[in-house]
Amino acid sequence: MKRFTCPGLLLSLRKFGVQVSLTTALALALSIAGAKSGSVLAVEPPDNAEAIATRMYDLQQSSQRWIQVDLSTQRLIAWEGGNPVRAVIVSTGRDATPTLTGTFEIQSMHRVARMQGDDYNIPDVPFVMYYSGNYGIHGAYWHNQFGVPMSHGCVNVAVDHAEWLFSWAEMGTPVVVHE
Repeated sequence: MKRFTCPGLLLSLRKFGVQVSLTTALALALSIAGAKSGSVLAVEPPDNAEAIATRMYDLQQSSQRWIQVDLSTQRLIAWEGGNPVRAVIVSTGRDATPTLTGTFEIQSMHRVARMQGDDYNIPDVPFVMYYSGNYGIHGAYWHNQFGVPMSHGCVNVAVDHAEWLFSWAEMGTPVVVHE
């Protein structure tokens, strides 16, 4: 199965002033990838993908600080407008406990917090930035397997990277999470 995500292609086209629909971007992606009739494809839902691509385009045209989380590559990039300032490997949610995709803003920041769920209770989680309910970006001292999805839905970051992000970001910083 080939996996295609259109936000990246749609964003690239819009960056060069080409306005196309998500359907056209998908057709272009399939053509570029050489997909043949009968190929099995996984495609991100159009409504979410287009909103994500539009938000990323708008943020790249600004001078605003923002955070991008790419679930397909397990990477987080801190941006200032269209300039990436830091990229780190992360661990996002497992299949059973996925990380939400969409556009969000940092809602609260905590130097240290306890995180609890049905099957976990972790004290002293460092540099927590919640962006949607209990979903957040935070330091993870309990594992060192970054690059592998293994969280309960949060974005796990090495503690030193989490500290840098915590001092760089502020309340309201946009967070864009996509496949």
